[in-house]
This record gives sequence, C-alpha cells and structure tokens, in this order.
Amino acid sequence: MRAKITYFLLAAILVVYFVLVGSRGVLLIEQGTAVTVPFGIAVLVLPFIGAWFLWQTTRFARRAGQLARELEAEGGLPVDELERTPSGRIDRASADAVFARRRAETEENPEDWRSWFRLAVAYHDARDTPRARKAMQHAIALREGRPRG
Repeated sequence: MRAKITYFLLAAILVVYFVLVGSRGVLLIEQGTAVTVPFGIAVLVLPFIGAWFLWQTTRFARRAGQLARELEAEGGLPVDELERTPSGRIDRASADAVFARRRAETEENPEDWRSWFRLAVAYHDARDTPRARKAMQHAIALREGRPRG
C-alpha cells in the first residue's frame, strides 16, 4: 500500500510539473518572436512526452498487478524461497538458482503467461530490471492473447 501511495504522489507531482512546463511553453509562444515561438513549441512537447511515459508506466503496473492477483487467486504466485543477507538483501547465488529453475520452467512452457510472470519475478530478484520488464510485458501479451513480439 505504501508503494501505491508513493507512486500516486509522485505521479501527481509530475502532472503539476507538466502543467507548469506547458504554461511556460505557452508564454514563450505568446511572445511571438522568431526565437521564442519554436522554443515554446519545443517546451510544449516535453509535457506530452512525459504524460505518455507516465501513462505507459501506469498501464504496465496495472496490468502486471492484474496478473499477480489472478495468479494469487489460482495459488500460483512464486513462493519467496530466497536466502537473504544479514542486511536483508537477496543473496545473489540464491537468486541465480531460483532464476535457473524459472528459466527452465519457461523454456518448457513458452506459451504460458504464468511461467513468464514467474520468470519476470526471478529476473527482478536477480536485479536485472530490463529483462524483468520484458518478461512481464511478454506475460501480459500472452495473457491478453496478443501475438509474440
């Protein structure tokens, strides 16, 4: 719950920032000079790019959460079997061992979104965020019946 509150607070701050930047772009355009108009248009583009990125991130998180809830209802969420260091961090060797099992499971069932979801969690635990995101995107696509991409 704390993560959701933090996410929505940061998203709200970003929206306020987008509005402020957009208003500066409008002010630049209103000045009407050969320099300020193109610069104002460029400044106006930034909030749109940021809003698109925020939308995509929110959409991804919502879909991944839906998959997690569905897997939880089925009793298929991966069990936390990872060893931890005294400071509470995940032990790298333990994460690698779990990852190897999840990868083998996914290779055996490449069209099963559930195995891709668990592989994404294993990637995340192994601190490989880009691959975790790709694996989760693939799980979402499989669950939604979209072709492999």
